[in-house]
Amino acid sequence: MESRNETARIEGFSDAVFAIAITLLGLDLRVPPPGSQGLLAKVLAQWPEYLAFVASFGTIAVWWIMHHRLFTLIRRSNHALLLLNCLVLLWVTVIPYPTRMVAAYVGTPDLRVAAMLHAATFVMIAACFKLLWWYVSVHGHLLNPDVDARTIRVINGMSSFAPLMYVVSLLLASVNVTVSATLNLALAVFLAIPK
Repeated sequence: MESRNETARIEGFSDAVFAIAITLLGLDLRVPPPGSQGLLAKVLAQWPEYLAFVASFGTIAVWWIMHHRLFTLIRRSNHALLLLNCLVLLWVTVIPYPTRMVAAYVGTPDLRVAAMLHAATFVMIAACFKLLWWYVSVHGHLLNPDVDARTIRVINGMSSFAPLMYVVSLLLASVNVTVSATLNLALAVFLAIPK
């Protein structure tokens, strides 16, 4: 059963989930413990943790922006849309976990595995977002009638490009964590640019 005017509730709930996930990232930044090494050196040694934080923050922020823009195009909701939206939110809520893992494994041989899990989470968000957009665009009756074909093409392109690039990031994480995290950050910047 379809109903009108429910997208505001979907957006409100989704905004809360995005806000909590992004807040949890900041809570996980740790202060280096006192010791013989100077504080500045310890802070600088944590750079992979900060890079993972910035990449995760940027990723959550970008997917929130894209989610917001997508829902400005949707005028109706149905049960499948609600479920697909929850699937996107599931992976958004997971982001703090691999980000904490990257922070915990900095300087260890398992950092690559942690970075791969981090990138895999981004793959899942992008894939679920693609699935959500595919469902909405195929079932055009959920879209506002004034959505034009160009807008649909641009979103189709972006929602197809992102999962592929996150898979590249996942593969890179097995070889070079810094390059993978830098690609994640670059993707966040690229996806944030209005198209």
